[in-house]
Amino acid sequence: MENVLTPPAGSPVDFAWLIPVVPALSAGLLLVFGKRLGRLSSAVAILSIGFSATLSTMVFAFLQAQPEEGRVFVRTLGTWLSVGGADGLRVDWALLIDPLASVMLLLVTWVGLLIHVYSLGYMAHDERNPQFFAYLNLFAASMLILVTGSSFLTLFVGWELVGLCSYLLVGFWFERRDYATAAKKAFVVNRIGDVGFMIAMFLIFATFGSLTFADVLPAVSTAATGVLIAVGLLLFVGATGKSAQIPLFVWLPDAMAGPTPVSALIHAATMVTAGVYLVARASPLYLEIPDVGLLVAWVGAATAFVAAAIACAQVDLKRILAYSTVSQLGYMFIGVGVGDYTAGVFHLLTHGFFKALLFLAAGSVMHAVADETDIRRMGGLFSKMPVTAVTSLIAVLAIAGFPYTSGFFSKEEVLASAAARPGAQGIWVLGILVAGMTAFYMARWFVLIFLGSPRWAEGVRPHESPPSMTLPLVVLAVGSAAGGLLNTSPEDGFLHHWLEPSVAAFAADGHFLSEGLLLGAALGVAAVGGLLGALLYLRVDVATVGVGGGARNAARRRYYVDEVYETIVMRPGRAMADAFAAFDRRGIDGAVNGLARMTAGVATVGRRTQTGFVRSYALAVLAGTVLIAALFASGVVFGGIR
Repeated sequence: MENVLTPPAGSPVDFAWLIPVVPALSAGLLLVFGKRLGRLSSAVAILSIGFSATLSTMVFAFLQAQPEEGRVFVRTLGTWLSVGGADGLRVDWALLIDPLASVMLLLVTWVGLLIHVYSLGYMAHDERNPQFFAYLNLFAASMLILVTGSSFLTLFVGWELVGLCSYLLVGFWFERRDYATAAKKAFVVNRIGDVGFMIAMFLIFATFGSLTFADVLPAVSTAATGVLIAVGLLLFVGATGKSAQIPLFVWLPDAMAGPTPVSALIHAATMVTAGVYLVARASPLYLEIPDVGLLVAWVGAATAFVAAAIACAQVDLKRILAYSTVSQLGYMFIGVGVGDYTAGVFHLLTHGFFKALLFLAAGSVMHAVADETDIRRMGGLFSKMPVTAVTSLIAVLAIAGFPYTSGFFSKEEVLASAAARPGAQGIWVLGILVAGMTAFYMARWFVLIFLGSPRWAEGVRPHESPPSMTLPLVVLAVGSAAGGLLNTSPEDGFLHHWLEPSVAAFAADGHFLSEGLLLGAALGVAAVGGLLGALLYLRVDVATVGVGGGARNAARRRYYVDEVYETIVMRPGRAMADAFAAFDRRGIDGAVNGLARMTAGVATVGRRTQTGFVRSYALAVLAGTVLIAALFASGVVFGGIR
């Protein structure tokens, strides 16, 4: 990260600090005055995120007009922390605006804007509508802080804020116990990853004396390899929590319990992509420790495979998409892990289009069938909701890697990068298998929802969603179909040249197969998976879907991962908590309460001597006098006095 510049006064980058500030101010306004504003709350929220989207576009255009070596700017607003004098910790509150930040700004703001518009119809009848839009604004503002932070610490502020917002939004309908439980689960699991991130920051500051990207990343080659390995692994621990990789992926499928716009925002444009962004931002560090990068890729490949297998056996339309997100995040980590950071970011962007579209389409379907989520109770919806069906089909083709859709270009680039990295051929094999599985479960998803005979519950009258919900679907469908134009080839694609100042370049060593065979294998496996899913579920007895033993049952039960955590973490933790509670109750409280009871007993005995009769007190005085006189006479008290 060289040639860091100060933005020219009056330029869009000079005002880039407003991009996160405006939606944050809007969130505060709606939380305080939302009830008074009523339905105007949604307009305030949409205008604020619309402002951020517009300014983000202006920032992108400004950067594009600059020479390639002059596209990295830091906009400093002031000193945030200053501890220990000149040699201590100093952190400025500053924004790093570069090509990587600019594409993330566009993704978060524009997809976020479409989700805000979609929420107009989806949340129209919710009595806490202003609070919901306030949380959406705060979520977007938090992610914008994350992607523009100029240091690990400012990035961490956004990192923690998106965790808070996920808790608030996943548990928005907290009246339902399962929603509240899912929110707590997401919050707790993410804290595990955050511990790794914090320890990494301690090591970074101890090694480099700074937490600012512009100071740390250019100097990584001067640090000891052992320190870099420790930092790389600890940062990846944070990434596995936020981006739901093995073993910390268990929170994300449950996080779809909240309102569907929240699912789209979490799974597509915010939060879960933060871990991938962190690894890409720290690419100079991972370039120095390629074996750690390869570990990142293997974890991504394993996660992609396991999550895809689980998705094949689910029957909840949103849960299928949730496991699909976990799987696609695995692809992104394959890209950044093998060293092709542009490929990982490219798939992050295209995934943002088609996954937001899939979740919003799922919400449209639920809106039409009285909030039903079981795909076995749908079918035949194509004719009833043609806009939702056609846009869903485009998203399904994109995620399956159909030629010339956005997913085709980004997924093939990730797989080609794995094939070109020595020691990553096994990762490529897993990636190819996952491509076929993805096509299979997404074809299954589409067929059981939109094709075949109707299986709706009695009294359900499916209908197309209002324009506020279908318009975002159409816009996202265009992005899902044409988003691959951002990077049509690794050599001449726009994104590769655009991200050069921000991420380390990929040094390919040559594919172990010809490029034609690599492409043919990926397309062939995906085609077989898609056709198999379509043909099988067009004719299958729906009563048998999701039913079975052996491997299918294990996949349906999510390979018992939650039960494993229950056994090795929750039960021992609960037993330990019960033991501490018992010690507190019987030991600490027992000692304190025992002293209180002893004092009360002594007081009770003493109280009996207080009769209130003068004769009793006179008799006691007389008895005391006689006792003292007797003691005096015997020399007990005044021994030696005669």
